[in-house]
Amino acid sequence: MHAQILSSAPKELNLSIKNTDVGILYIIQHELLKSSSIDFAGVIVKHPLTNECWMKVNSKNKPIQEIKNATQTAIKTVDDLKKLFNSKIKVN
Repeated sequence: MHAQILSSAPKELNLSIKNTDVGILYIIQHELLKSSSIDFAGVIVKHPLTNECWMKVNSKNKPIQEIKNATQTAIKTVDDLKKLFNSKIKVN
């Protein structure tokens, strides 16, 4: 995964993310939208053949910090899900 800032302002951040799965970005978007300080969080696939996605975040706080927080929450949620699967599924 390669992320690059396309544009940045105190309350807005636009990112280009290459070589990633858009599903991961949708999970981060979902976590962002749970926060009351987020005005907008969007993800688009720029073009299917370029494997590039764009993410835009408008926030009352620093958008980069909001993305970091949402990513940490997503990681914890997925880790909890992994533990649940491992505890319930036994392989013979």
